[in-house]
Amino acid sequence: MTVDALTDVAGLRVGHATRTGGGLLTGTTVVLAPEGGAVAAVDVRGGGPGTKETDALDPRNLVRTVEAVVLTGGSAYGLDAASGVMAWLEERGRGVRVGADPAHVVPVVPAACVFDLGRGGDFRARPDAATGRAAVEAAAATAPGSPVAEGCVGAGTGAVVGQLKGGIGTASTVLDSGITVAALVVANAAGSALDPRTGVLYGELFQGRVTYPEAPVHEAAGRRLSEAAARNQAPPLNTTLAVVATDADLSKAQAQKMAGTAHDGIARAVRPVHLLNDGDTVFGLATGERPLDAGNPLALNEILAAGADVVTRAIVKALRSAEPVAGPGGAWPSYEELYGTR
Repeated sequence: MTVDALTDVAGLRVGHATRTGGGLLTGTTVVLAPEGGAVAAVDVRGGGPGTKETDALDPRNLVRTVEAVVLTGGSAYGLDAASGVMAWLEERGRGVRVGADPAHVVPVVPAACVFDLGRGGDFRARPDAATGRAAVEAAAATAPGSPVAEGCVGAGTGAVVGQLKGGIGTASTVLDSGITVAALVVANAAGSALDPRTGVLYGELFQGRVTYPEAPVHEAAGRRLSEAAARNQAPPLNTTLAVVATDADLSKAQAQKMAGTAHDGIARAVRPVHLLNDGDTVFGLATGERPLDAGNPLALNEILAAGADVVTRAIVKALRSAEPVAGPGGAWPSYEELYGTR
């Protein structure tokens, strides 16, 4: 049984730490790999990324597997959340062995951040090491294959897409080969996810027939979005983050290719993308539980195509799951509030 989430890749767990109230509108999400790690790679396309330990994931470099990936709010300040995850992993002896003593490990914890500073009203209210520890503890406490909370949780708490409230979304698919491909996305983009002519989410145009909102509904939504744009004074400093994972046995180079083609999934759902104001970053994880079919030269291509598809669908789910937010840092309506077309 699948739950249409990143956790359909056996061994992966997801935990959120959500921080709201008192000027906070932010959080951290941790993807926890099986003990022993997962092959990891990354592809960064945005012009303003905020990342940690991504150089280690280059296929030319030493580190092959990681124990966790951190997605966080708080812009570059929020990358401190990875320190809390590192400490938690070190306490359990999980990481790169650097000595004879099993306790001598260095956990490599790649991380990427989204810009949500001040959206809760306090520019200095942001995730820290304690937030990261809370998120990894939440991940460790989940049962294998558990559903993943979506919408305004974890790193998606303060996320915004254009003038719509963004958030966390996740999706998965099982290929004919039995290989699972899944994605978790923090939808927080400077571009728009909404077709201005019809009110349809761009990402849903790639999922078959759609129901178009009636003209009066779309016109009313347009007025609400214009009002929101007039009230929201924060600069469009945004980022879409994703973790794309599979249970296939991939090399680091193949995982990097999967991360790269998954950016196409963002481009289908958000326009424009990869701007100087964005830090769009995709991590690729492979747990290696299922071999690639050596006799099928298209086996890898099927994984690459599926990775982009689940990213698009995860972004749609993030927007469909988001709840509106109005506060001292700004006011962002949700798609469901405006169109009510679930």
